[in-house]
Amino acid sequence: MSAYRITGETGEWEVIVGLEVHAQIVSQSKLFSGASAEYGGEPNTHVSLVDAGFPGMLPVLNRECVAQAVRTGLGLRAQINLFSRFDRKNYFYADLPTGYQISQFEHPIVGKGTVEIELSDGEIRHIGVTRMHMEQDAGKSIHDQDLTRSFIDLNRAGVALMEIVSEPDIRSPEEAGAYLRKLRQILRYLGTCDGNMEEGSMRADVNVSVRREGEEGYRTRCEIKNVNSVRFVMQAIEVEAQRQVDIWESGGEINQETRLFDHVKSETRSLRTKEDAHDYRYFPEPDLLPLVIEQSWVDELKAALPELPEDKRARLEKEYGVSRYESGVLTAEQSVADFYETVARGADARLATNWILGDFFAALNRTGCSIEDSPVSAEALRELLSLISDSTINGKIAKEVFEDMVETGEKPSVIVDRKGLRQVTDTGAIEAAISDILAANADKVEEYRSGKDKLFGFFVGQTMKAMKGKANPAMVNELLKKLLAS
Repeated sequence: MSAYRITGETGEWEVIVGLEVHAQIVSQSKLFSGASAEYGGEPNTHVSLVDAGFPGMLPVLNRECVAQAVRTGLGLRAQINLFSRFDRKNYFYADLPTGYQISQFEHPIVGKGTVEIELSDGEIRHIGVTRMHMEQDAGKSIHDQDLTRSFIDLNRAGVALMEIVSEPDIRSPEEAGAYLRKLRQILRYLGTCDGNMEEGSMRADVNVSVRREGEEGYRTRCEIKNVNSVRFVMQAIEVEAQRQVDIWESGGEINQETRLFDHVKSETRSLRTKEDAHDYRYFPEPDLLPLVIEQSWVDELKAALPELPEDKRARLEKEYGVSRYESGVLTAEQSVADFYETVARGADARLATNWILGDFFAALNRTGCSIEDSPVSAEALRELLSLISDSTINGKIAKEVFEDMVETGEKPSVIVDRKGLRQVTDTGAIEAAISDILAANADKVEEYRSGKDKLFGFFVGQTMKAMKGKANPAMVNELLKKLLAS
C-alpha cells in the first residue's frame, strides 16, 4: 500500500492517528445499579437512585460487566490485569448527576493488546491497544425540545462502557476504518457489545496529529469527540489533518483541544481546551474496593470464548477451500458465517460458496432483508443445492426455484414437485428430441461436421428449449456429440 501523505507547499506530511473507542457492554443492567441498560425507552424511565446521584446511594459492581470486559480483553489478545481499581473522574456537566464519573485510570482491567487489520490491497497491519478500562456513561442533554430550556435524560447514566485506547499506530483514514470495523467485528463475535454506532453503543474519539515526512516524535494532537460512524471517522481524519497541515505551513501553532466534526460542512470546530489528567482530579473511588479477580476465572472465561474472526477465517479456508477474499466476506458477520457453515456442511462446499456470495446475497440486497430475517433459511438453501448435486434439477432450473423460494418461503422440493421441474434423465426422451432437432436443421448439421464447431452451442440450446430446460445438461452434451458424430 502506498503511504497516505498530505502534500503541502513545503513538503510531505504524515498523519498520526489514535482512537479511543467507547463500547457499551452487553448487560441487562447498568455497571453499578440494577436499572435496565436497554436502549431506548421513555426519558428517565431506566434510572435508579444510584444513577440519579441521590445522597447515600452506594454503587454495587455488576459481575457480568466485569466478565464481559475480561472476554473483550482476551479477544484483543491483551493482558488481563488480576488487580484493577476504580477512580473518580471529576467534571461538571448537567447530565452527570454526581459531578463525577466512576472510571479506571492508573489500574485498568485490561493492558496491552493488538488488533490485526487487513487493508484493501491485502496488506496486513497490527494496531496496538494501549489499554481497556471500564467506566459508566453519562446521561444525555436534549436541546431541541424547547426554545429556552434544555432537558436531561438519565436513561444512559450509569450504563457500562469499555474504553478501548489504541496506540498512535494508525497512519491513514483507511487504516482507521479497517481498525474500527475489525474491532466491532470482534466485539460482536464475543457478544460483549452490539456495535450499533447509530444507537450510540459504539462511538470513537479520534486523536489526530501530523508531522513532516521523516520527522521523529509527535506534534500537538487534537481530539475529535464522539464520532458515530466509520465513514465519519475517516472523513474527520482527512479534514482535521488538512487543517493542521495548513496551520503549520502558514507559521501557526496547533492548540491541544477537543473538537467536533460537522459532516455537513465537512469541518472540525473547537469545543474546548483539551484537558489533561490532572484537570479531572482523579482519585481512588472511596465507595468501591479494588477489583481482584482469580486467574482460574479468567481461564474459565477464555475456555468458553467463541471462535474469533481470524480463527474462523483460517478454518473456512482450510476446511471448505474458500479463497482469502471469500473467507473475509463470509466471516464479516458471525450470522453470515454460521449460515454458510450450515449450508456447506451438507452440500458441495464450492457450490455453497458460489450460491451464497452470488444469488443469495443478491436476493437479500434486492429485498432489503438481513440474513436473520431471510425468507430462505440455511436448511432450505442446502436442500436446493442437494437437488442440484443429485441431478434432480439443473443449475438453470435451480435459479427459477430459488426465486420462488424467496417469494413464497416454500421448500425447494415442494416447488419442484408443484411446478413439475424435475430434471429429465431419460436417455430415450433426450435422444428423441435431439434426433428431431438434427433432422430439422440438416444444413447446420453438415456445417458442424465440416468443421464449424461453434454450432454445437446452437444444438444444445435447441435441445434444452425443446425439453423446456429440464433435460440433464451433461446427458444432452454427451448424446449430441454421439449423434452428431454418427
